[in-house]
Amino acid sequence: MAATIIAKLTALHPLPEEDKALLKSVVGAGRLLPASSDVVREGDRSQVVHVIIEGQAYRYKLLPDGRRQIIGYLVPGDFCDLFGFLLKRMDHSIAARTPCRVAHLTEEDILVLQKRPMLARALWWSSLVDGAILREWLVNVGRRTADKRVAHILCELLMRLQVVGHAGPNSFRLSLSQTELADTVGLTTVSVNRAFQRLRQTGLISQTSRDITIPDVSALMDYAEFDATYLHFREPNDTRPDDRSANRDETTARAGPET
Repeated sequence: MAATIIAKLTALHPLPEEDKALLKSVVGAGRLLPASSDVVREGDRSQVVHVIIEGQAYRYKLLPDGRRQIIGYLVPGDFCDLFGFLLKRMDHSIAARTPCRVAHLTEEDILVLQKRPMLARALWWSSLVDGAILREWLVNVGRRTADKRVAHILCELLMRLQVVGHAGPNSFRLSLSQTELADTVGLTTVSVNRAFQRLRQTGLISQTSRDITIPDVSALMDYAEFDATYLHFREPNDTRPDDRSANRDETTARAGPET
């Protein structure tokens, strides 16, 4: 059941087999949640860390008048609230978009995982990427045109789902309604519908029901001004730690053992 979590974390940072085995033992089978149910609600005291094993979810906030802003997507392998147990109350809600299998990790589980240096770095990296995605979404909503906002979201979902084996080279299933996309990119459903029409008419995407195909991924990325750097995924064949770790190891080796 931990396969998607391992895939997500190793896309960010290499992990030894012992760390992968520890993740498998800690994560367990999780439990099933029906679509549209809340994983956690704003104002709750969260005493566990939720991890999406299967399915898709999203973060959201509700305004007093009932309007909703979606502030993050969660795909298989994502930690919903990695250090949420440190907070007195949750400041946003998380809902299952599709039927989801969700693992519950305790604070003690996270502390055990963080005793492994490579695994601790991968967890920190994952948390930093969550912040990077939120910053990119702010730029998307604040500065891009309607069709580019939608195109950018499609590019991001393609890459994030590819990493955990839930998308092909140029296609994926869009498990979101146009209303939910509108609540994501700050548009009306009419504007989102028109954006999809323009993307289809220009040949940048094709769509059959919820299945999205991107004939030329590079062309859609160029159009959306999509730069995947903010996702911080490693190259597929890169099994090395980052340069800073290597430099520290080299410095320690030159210095020799402490006396």
